[in-house]
Amino acid sequence: MKSLLAIGEVLIDFIPLQKGMALKDVTSFERVPGGAPANVAATVAKFGGKGSLITKVGEDPFGDFLLEQLANSGVQTDKIARTKAANTGLAFVSLKEDGERDFSFYRNPSADLLLKDTEIDEEWFGQGDILHFCSVDLVQSPMKQAHIKAIRTAKAHGGIISFDPNVRLPLWESPEACRNTILDFIPKSQIVKISDEELEFITGISEERKAIESLFVGDVKVVVFTKGAQGAELHVQNKKFTSVGYSVQVEDTTGAGDAFIGGFLYQLLNKNARRDNLEDIVNEHYNEILAFANASGALTATGKGAISSIPTKEQIDKLIESRRGGES
Repeated sequence: MKSLLAIGEVLIDFIPLQKGMALKDVTSFERVPGGAPANVAATVAKFGGKGSLITKVGEDPFGDFLLEQLANSGVQTDKIARTKAANTGLAFVSLKEDGERDFSFYRNPSADLLLKDTEIDEEWFGQGDILHFCSVDLVQSPMKQAHIKAIRTAKAHGGIISFDPNVRLPLWESPEACRNTILDFIPKSQIVKISDEELEFITGISEERKAIESLFVGDVKVVVFTKGAQGAELHVQNKKFTSVGYSVQVEDTTGAGDAFIGGFLYQLLNKNARRDNLEDIVNEHYNEILAFANASGALTATGKGAISSIPTKEQIDKLIESRRGGES
């Protein structure tokens, strides 16, 4: 199996021990590893794939903790640099009763934003690998240039580029800066994953069908449209495949979307997807791929935190089989 390389933030999520209250009122937190690209790499690794993270952490105890946790999750950490110039990023989270979140970030800048394009090694990338990234680390920083080099290099080596905008407006100077940057990077990707909460904001189009169609620009071949508990849609040019979500007891939605796309990308790696056969793989295996990704995301939402809640393949298979049994 080829590798999943994720580039971007890894940080400490401080999740509350009390639900249903504003962040200012939370008095105690639990420390867990987080950051969307790190969650995706850990998901692929948990399922038995090769997952690497390209980032930078501080030379501080939180950086030590993250490296340890990622390694324990099976993520290859040899592409993670260290720095004394900034601390490892932190995010404080409050949880509503339904498991939805509110964030407060401490990164001005954090260590991940200091990764330079000169620290991206061309030897890391191979044909058939998938490079995955999000928008959080595309703010003006050395890390944005590192993304540009990584995307260019992965593409030159025949890799697939996957982009999950994962909008976090509090980290941007303005909503327009966030939207325009996302629109600049969508055409560089073969796969775009976007949620129902993000679609109109990013595209500026209120009609769902037209908004999704507008994402097929540049290199885009596949659009994954997630709808939370309602499942997901998989779009290729002139085709749409739908799926139904799984009903679970939600504890914390942190990382559920990352586990979804991690499961999705793991399936593509497992089926030897390449740039030239990506649409064929999706057309042939969409049902299996979506069922696995939906189950991965749903089960992750039943636990606290992201990486610690990623399910096993056996748990996913059991959930999928339970639905088949109910339908028979």
